[in-house]
Amino acid sequence: MYSLTSANRYYLYQGFVRMNLGIDGLFKIIRSEMKDLSPVSGDIFLFFGKNRQSVKILRWDGDGFLLYYKRLEGGSFELPTFNPNTGNYEISYQVL
Repeated sequence: MYSLTSANRYYLYQGFVRMNLGIDGLFKIIRSEMKDLSPVSGDIFLFFGKNRQSVKILRWDGDGFLLYYKRLEGGSFELPTFNPNTGNYEISYQVL
């Protein structure tokens, strides 16, 4: 079983994405807009929809990509603050 744990590093895409994007579309965003990060590193990449009620999570597991999708029934996900030292939104497992 594949799981997300506190041992993983999590990176948040700074913009919002259309929730109809699949693995290929999210992969292209990482390559073109999160240039210092590798989509095949094993790190976890998070992409929120505009209303922040939905999140897609992309992860490389060694021989292919896993795509997780979560939609909240009520409320919205909180966004972390930007870390100027890394130039990215890096968030912990507990925030999810």
